[in-house]
This record gives sequence, structure tokens and C-alpha cells, in this order.
Amino acid sequence: MKVISVKDLCKTYIVKSRSSNVLQNVNFEMEGGEFVTVMGPSGSGKSTLLYTVSGMDSATAGEVVFNEKNLSALGKKEIMHLRLTEMGFIFQQMYMMKKLCILDNIVLPGYQAGGDRKSINERALKLMRRLGIAETAEHEITEVSGGELQRACLCRALINSPKIIFADEPTGALNSSAASGVMRELVNANRDGTGVLMVTHSVKVAAQSERVIYLVDGGIRGEVSLGKINDESEIPAREKVVNSWLAEQGW
Repeated sequence: MKVISVKDLCKTYIVKSRSSNVLQNVNFEMEGGEFVTVMGPSGSGKSTLLYTVSGMDSATAGEVVFNEKNLSALGKKEIMHLRLTEMGFIFQQMYMMKKLCILDNIVLPGYQAGGDRKSINERALKLMRRLGIAETAEHEITEVSGGELQRACLCRALINSPKIIFADEPTGALNSSAASGVMRELVNANRDGTGVLMVTHSVKVAAQSERVIYLVDGGIRGEVSLGKINDESEIPAREKVVNSWLAEQGW
């Protein structure tokens, strides 16, 4: 089943009476449980694509269908509910509420969705144990490392069992060790059936996804299929494939 279908998607920003076409007639689809990465030079429209497909921003023209729901036909409250209950989000900047401890930040979307608080707390702690950060539950966000905080963001993204996680440069602010840990858990979440649509500049990160799309000047120039990754030992060979393909695209 297709979780995302994008048809002739356009996004135009108007600044001081001047229009800028950031996305131009973008078409692509994602199957449920697929892991897709979007790459391209700075300013190519990668983050705009992510935000428009997830309903965080509205399309100027075209159509985005998420889980059989046309986003342009939904009201703001309906889109907000959809994002809360069926989507998860991870960003390069790890947005968390400073007045809440790590656990409270993770469970908050679950509470907002109206779930049973006991079940939500149990799921949060289970996720934290799985990601190796259970000991940080009562810590303030300033008392943990960047890698731990991003893993907490992944727990928060997973708390409502979303159909898909939208990840915008999830390892961009991390050192190589922390980035590897976050990607390991993102791949594990995908193996459990959660789809992932990710933006990154890192070839190593992209090599762990199932398919890579190359975006230039707001349009898709090409894509390469890598298949599911089975083991981290495959990463170097997959990196070579992505590097060679990117060179063909003019990276």
C-alpha cells in the first residue's frame, strides 16, 4: 500500500513581490514501510519537499496524498491531528521543551493524542530502553549528550506508532559515533515497519536507506534503488554505489 503519493507538486514563495519556485512538478511515491532519502545541493528544495509532503507547509499546486488522504482537502485541525497520530518528526535542531525532563518530552505527543497515559508511559520507557537511554528519563535536556538527545527525539517520534517518520538532517549536528547510533536506531525502526522519508547531505547516512532521490532546482533528476540494508558491514559497499551514482548526477 502506498503511504505517500505526490503528483505535480509545486511550491512557490513570494517575497517582496518576487516569486521563487522552490519545487516544480515533483512526482514520486512511497510504499508503506519504505526508507527513502532525498539528496541534492543546498537550495535544491529538499527541506521544502519534506515540509510540504508532511503537511507542515501547504502546496502551491499539485497533490499530496498521505495514507489515502488528500492533504489539500483537509482543514488545519485535521492536518494537525494527522501529523500527531500518523507521522513522526526528527530535525537537525533537537526541539524539546526546556521545562520538561526527557521522559515528559517523549510522552507529550501521546498525551496530546488522547491515549491512555499509563500505556503511553510504558511505551516510552520501552522505547528508551531499546534505544539505550532509559537512565536519562528524569534528566533535563541540558544534562544529556547530543546523541542521547537525538535518540530521545526518535523515541518521541515513535511514541504514537506513526506510519512514517520525516527526518530532516537527523545526524547533521552529531559527531560520527552519535550519528551512527542514531542511524542504527532509525534503521531498526524501519525494520519494524515504520516508513522513513529523510533529507541528508551525508552519503554514509543515505547509503543506509532503501532508495535515494536526487533533487536539483526543485525537481527530481534521478533516483537509485539500494534495497533494504541487512547489516552495518554493507555500508561501505553501499556508499560506493551512492557516491558513483551521485557523481553521474553532477554532485
